[in-house]
Amino acid sequence: MIQLLFTVIFSETAMIALLLFKTPLRKLVIMGLDRLKRGRGPLMVKTVAGTVLVVFFSSVYSMVNIQKRGIEEGAVVNPTDQVLMAKHLLEATLMGAILFLALMIDRLHHYIRELRIRRKGMEAVKKQTRGTEDGKVANSEEIKAVEEERARLRAELSRLESELQSKTKDVDAAEANVAALRKQSEGFLLEYDRLLEENQNLRNQLQSLDRKLSHSVPRRICKKH
Repeated sequence: MIQLLFTVIFSETAMIALLLFKTPLRKLVIMGLDRLKRGRGPLMVKTVAGTVLVVFFSSVYSMVNIQKRGIEEGAVVNPTDQVLMAKHLLEATLMGAILFLALMIDRLHHYIRELRIRRKGMEAVKKQTRGTEDGKVANSEEIKAVEEERARLRAELSRLESELQSKTKDVDAAEANVAALRKQSEGFLLEYDRLLEENQNLRNQLQSLDRKLSHSVPRRICKKH
C-alpha cells in the first residue's frame, strides 16, 4: 500500500508541474480535468477522497490505540508495536499529502480557468474601446455618449486588471506551496528509508528474541526432568 501511495503522490506532483508550465501537455491536462468535473466525475472524486479520508482516520485511530497500550504497559517496549506505529504514521502522512495535493490541483485548475475568462473579457473590452475610438461622432450628444461609454469601459478594464493581478498572486502563492510540497515529499522519501531501516532492525531484534526464547525453553524442560 505504501508503494501505491508514493505512486499517487508522484503522479499528483507531475500533474501540478504540468499545470504550472505552459506546454502542450498542459492543455491536455486541463481538458482532462474539465471532463472529470462533468457528469459523474465529481461524485467519483468525492467517493475516492472520502475513502482515503476514512483510511487516514483509521490509521490515526490505530496509532492512538498503540500509544494507549504502550502507556498502560509502562516502560516495556514492544518491538511489534513500534513497527506498527511507524507503518501507520507513514501511511497517514502519505494520505494527508495526497489529499492536500489533490486540493492544490483543483485550485490551480480553477485559477487557470478564471485567468482565461478574465483575459478574454479584457480583450473584448479593448476591442470595443478601439472601435469607439476609431468611429466618428456626428453630433455633441453622440460624443457625450461615447465619452461615457469609454469611461465605463476604462473602469471595467481597471477592475479586470486588478482582478487579474489578484489571481496572479494566488497562482504565485500556489507555486510556492508546490515548491514546499516537493521539499516535503523529499523528506517523506528520507523518512521512508529511515523507517525501512528501523523496521529491519526491529525484525532482527525479534528474530534474536525468538532464538533466545527457543534456546531457553528446552533448558527449562531439561531442568524439570
